Amino acid sequence: MAAPKKKTAEAAATSRTRLASLIKSARDTMRKDAGMNGDLDRLPQLSWLLFLKAFEERVEQEGEALDPDGYRRAIEAPYRWDDWATDPDLSGDELKAFVNEKLIPHLAGLVGEHAEDPRNVISTIFRDVTNRMQSGSLLRDLVNLVDQIHFVSTDDIHTMAFVYESILKEMRDAAGDSGEFYTPRPVNRFMVRQSFLKLGDSILDPASGTAGFLVQAYEELKGQVRTETQHRQLHADIRGIEKKPLPYLLGSMNLLLHGIDAPQVRRANALLEMRNSTAADRVDVVLTNPPFGAEEESTVVKAFPAGFQTQETAWLFLYSILDQLKRGGRCAIVLPNGSLFATGETSIGAKIKKKLMQDCDLHTVVRLPQGVFAPYTQIPSNILFFEKTGPTSDVWFYEVPLPEGRRGYTKTKPMQLEEFDGCVEWWGGEKREGREQCEYAWKVPAEQIVNSGFNLDIANPHVGDELTHRTPEDLVDELARTEMEILGLLQELRGELGGHGE
Repeated sequence: MAAPKKKTAEAAATSRTRLASLIKSARDTMRKDAGMNGDLDRLPQLSWLLFLKAFEERVEQEGEALDPDGYRRAIEAPYRWDDWATDPDLSGDELKAFVNEKLIPHLAGLVGEHAEDPRNVISTIFRDVTNRMQSGSLLRDLVNLVDQIHFVSTDDIHTMAFVYESILKEMRDAAGDSGEFYTPRPVNRFMVRQSFLKLGDSILDPASGTAGFLVQAYEELKGQVRTETQHRQLHADIRGIEKKPLPYLLGSMNLLLHGIDAPQVRRANALLEMRNSTAADRVDVVLTNPPFGAEEESTVVKAFPAGFQTQETAWLFLYSILDQLKRGGRCAIVLPNGSLFATGETSIGAKIKKKLMQDCDLHTVVRLPQGVFAPYTQIPSNILFFEKTGPTSDVWFYEVPLPEGRRGYTKTKPMQLEEFDGCVEWWGGEKREGREQCEYAWKVPAEQIVNSGFNLDIANPHVGDELTHRTPEDLVDELARTEMEILGLLQELRGELGGHGE
C-alpha cells in the first residue's frame, strides 16, 4: 500500500451546494454497480463510508490535536481513513479485497476498554456492515467522492448534518415501502419541546431508529452547556436502543454528525433490555414512537408477567416504559387509536392503561390529524404525555386540526411544525397552568375513563357529528378508522389466544 497523500493544513470548507453535488455523484456511481439494488443498498453503503470519514476528522484528528502525546486512536494503521482511502494506488480488486477481507473484519472486532470507548460503537456498526459493491474501480470512485467531504469546522458539520437529514428522509421513504415508517420531524420536535428537558435529565428512546428524538433532545439542550463536565454529561445522558442494524448505523451516523462522538445507543432488543434492567438503569425522560401493529416473538412475550403477555409490540413497550422511568420521570409516546380504544376486563391493553393511570399522571393526550404518517400508514395516531408522579385525576385531550382546506397529508405535503402552535399556546407552560376547554381541547375525569373500561379514544365533544354535516369522504374515513380499530382488537385477541395455546 502506497504512502497516503498528505492533507493540507486546513481542508476547504464544503458548501451545501458542493456537498449536495458530491452526494448526487456518489449515488450515481453506486447506481452503476451490479451489487446495488436500490436505496436500501446504496444509502447504507454511503453511510458507513461517511461514518469512517467523519470519525477520522471529527474524533481522531481532533483528539490528536487536543492531546498530541496522550491520545490513542480508536482505529490504528493501516485501517485509518488516511491510510487506505486516500491511497490512489489501492483500487480495483485489491481495494475490494482489502475492504472485504481486512478492513470490515478488523473494525467489527474492535473492543473498547470502557463504556464510552468509541471502539464499541464502531464494532457494533461493522458487525452488520457488508460492502455490496462488486466493482473495485467503482468503489474507488465512491471513496474518492466521500474523501472530498470535510467535517473539520462547525459550519461543515452543520452543512453535512443538513444534507444527511435529507438522505435519512429518503432512507425513511424507502424503508416505508418495506413496512417501516419513522416519526415526522415536526412530531418529534413537538414532543421534545413539550417535555421541557433540562441539563442532567437522562433521556432514552428505546426504539431509536435513525435517532430523530435523540438528535432533537441534544439540539434542545446543548445551548445550556457551560462547562466541559456538563458537555460530557449531556453526551452520556442521550441514550437509545435499536434492534435492527440498518437504523442503528444511520442513527449512530446522525448523532456523530450532530456532535456526539461516542453515541450511547445500544444494539439490542429494547423490550428484553428494559425487562432485564435495574434501578440504576432508570431514566428521567422517555421519548419514543415504538413500532405498532407488529408482533413480538414468544421468547420476548414470556419475559413479561402473566396477565400482561401479548404479541402486540406497542403494549409491551408501554408496559416496559412504566418500569423504566424514575419516580418523577416523564414520557411522551406515540400510540395508534386502536391502543387507546382497547377496553374490557380481559383486554391486556386495558390492563396496561389501568397500570398507566394508577402509576402515572396521564395529563395530556394530543390527537394527531389524519394521515400524519402518510403515505406509509393512514392509521390515526396520538401522543400520550405522562409523569410518574402518582395516579391520574383528569386527562386533557387536544385535537390538532388539519390546516384549512386540507383532507390529509402526503409525502410531498407533510405536516409542518407550526401546526402545533395552537397546542403549544394552550399547553400552559411546564406546569400546564391556565388550561381551558375550547374548540380543540376538552378535559375528562379519570373516573369516567375507568368506568368506560379505560377507553381513551374519546372524541372531541365540541364537534357535532350529524351525518347531514359530514361529507361522503369524511364518512368513509370514519368507517376506515373504525375498521382499523376492530382489526387491531382482533389481532390482539388472536395474540392472546395464541399465547394461551403455548
